[in-house]
Amino acid sequence: MQSYRQKQAASNIAKRSAVTDADINHVLLNGAGISLSKLKLARSFNARLYYYAEIGVFLEVSLSSGAGITDKTRQLLSAIHSEATHLHMQQSKNARLKPAENSVAK
Repeated sequence: MQSYRQKQAASNIAKRSAVTDADINHVLLNGAGISLSKLKLARSFNARLYYYAEIGVFLEVSLSSGAGITDKTRQLLSAIHSEATHLHMQQSKNARLKPAENSVAK
């Protein structure tokens, strides 16, 4: 049998390790925001693709039912994903145009 102290210690550990619904919403939004910031700073296609994929994962996780993720979080993640899509596509387009501009200028 467990002593009172052992039960109390186990209870304290369980309380500290529990993640609240608000925590998961903050984790998803902050993670996606960080990835968006890194996407904006990325200099290579592979780096942009990596951060874009990270944002997609955050959005996909938010679609899990019963995880305590709010509709507002889903909407904000969708907006972040949309912005990331436009950034990634525009930067990829610009990267393809730069070599063509250099050859025309010669």
